[in-house]
Amino acid sequence: MAPSISVVFPMYNEEAYIRRAVAAARSILSEITSDFEIVIVDDASTDRTGVIAEEIAREDIRVRVLRNQHNRKLGGALRAGFAAASKDLVLYTDADLPFDLQELGRGVRLLDYQEADVLAGYRFDRTSEGAIRTLYSLVYNLLIRCVFGLRVKDVNFAFKLFRRSLIERFPLKSEGSFIDVEFLVRARNAGASVIQIGVDYFPRSRGVSTLSSPGVIVKILREMTALRRELRR
Repeated sequence: MAPSISVVFPMYNEEAYIRRAVAAARSILSEITSDFEIVIVDDASTDRTGVIAEEIAREDIRVRVLRNQHNRKLGGALRAGFAAASKDLVLYTDADLPFDLQELGRGVRLLDYQEADVLAGYRFDRTSEGAIRTLYSLVYNLLIRCVFGLRVKDVNFAFKLFRRSLIERFPLKSEGSFIDVEFLVRARNAGASVIQIGVDYFPRSRGVSTLSSPGVIVKILREMTALRRELRR
């Protein structure tokens, strides 16, 4: 029997991508299951993202829109989206579609075949982002492996597919980009089975990614330290 699926899109100023993202998700989901929803979390965008999201939702009852009153960053947006998701499986990805959503079908089959709880995608090649971002990613993944023993190849890649029942077993606290690591660490510690698949990567062609900005890095390090202390207790 086909599973029910929620797709969660955290969005901040994504007016250039939102219609494309929803159309792609709707098309792929329709091939996999008849029971799906698309959850858009508008994280207090200052452009037309929220307006466009409401227009799409009025046209399709399977699209739901959540609007944060203030910008809660990636962690806060995802926590709101995960809490609102109502289907058996939850996919989280970005509005710029960093991987071909056709991979979702393969992910759903692998999750079922291996009886796993979480599927984490990793990029075959991310050098198109440039040397600095590539180095940053390598160092960050190595740091997470050393600190938490988390053997996931690409911890911050926006391709996570998991069973919704899993997030009822532990809290998520991160307000920033550390949410990916926190989710994977807490899932593993809760006894979840985590599998990985590699996918082709398509970097953002419009807008600006802030993942490697100094402020984001500082917040990641603070939240990483807090989680490490909590787990030691």
